[in-house]
Amino acid sequence: MRIALLSRKRTLYTTRRFIETARTMGHEPVVLDPMKCFLVLARRTPQIYYGAADRPLPPMDLVVPRIGASVTEHGLAVVNQFDMMGIPIVNNSQPIARSRDKLRCFQLLTRKDINIPRTVMARDPHQIPAALEAVGGPPVVLKLIRGTQGIGVILAETEQAVQSVMDTLWSLGQTILIQEFISESEGKDIRALVVGNRVVTAMRRQARFGEFRSNLHRGGGAAVVDLDENYRKAAIQATHVMGLQVAGVDLLESHEGPKVMEINSSPGFEGLEKATRLDIAQIILEYAVRYARRHGRGSWRKN
Repeated sequence: MRIALLSRKRTLYTTRRFIETARTMGHEPVVLDPMKCFLVLARRTPQIYYGAADRPLPPMDLVVPRIGASVTEHGLAVVNQFDMMGIPIVNNSQPIARSRDKLRCFQLLTRKDINIPRTVMARDPHQIPAALEAVGGPPVVLKLIRGTQGIGVILAETEQAVQSVMDTLWSLGQTILIQEFISESEGKDIRALVVGNRVVTAMRRQARFGEFRSNLHRGGGAAVVDLDENYRKAAIQATHVMGLQVAGVDLLESHEGPKVMEINSSPGFEGLEKATRLDIAQIILEYAVRYARRHGRGSWRKN
């Protein structure tokens, strides 16, 4: 099977692991930088060209997007073009877009009765006192609607700090969420990796001293954790509400049980593989290949 991996760099850990694993499984991985794809639309014949090529890409049997936040708009257009061409995709463009927009994500989760930290979107400085009261703060967490790896996440400990940060970010045209600070989480969260209908593995991440964000990119530590049923159920439900097939779901441990904090449609798994010794690249690709065989119409049927 010819598998298109949409990735800006083939040297990234997850991309390298997918390349190695696909070859070991007997497939042909093709790494495509979505920013080098250009789309041709004509009646009933959507096509994708790559780089300076004067002809369309050869047929693909499966697409696995690894779309970074910086290329979301163009990357999603590329994913959607593959979808129009009838090629199975894990994950598709609309679910990726839903999970990337934090406000839309939280709206969908709460509609399905999935617990999240209390969250407010306000746009008028005069609304800030009421917004803080609604989320039980300060302190509160301020978040850009689109951000990744802890970028655009700020802990504001006073109303004055909230006002100052919000005024600055509003002046730059940013939309900000004000979110409840779960003090009992104590700088920890859980990253659960969902593939299909199961949680493959999970780890508890701990922020480094003096930092409240637990992202490994921020120097946090991690340890494998065996989730109880409530946390597994929350992670799987959140993934399905977004329409995703593979996701990294970030959960906070609160006195009320799990609270879904974020859903990542292109989860990295370097830390998880090293901590668990699981071949996560193979688990994801095995799932994706099964999905393609059920839903595709590619050349693999002749093999």
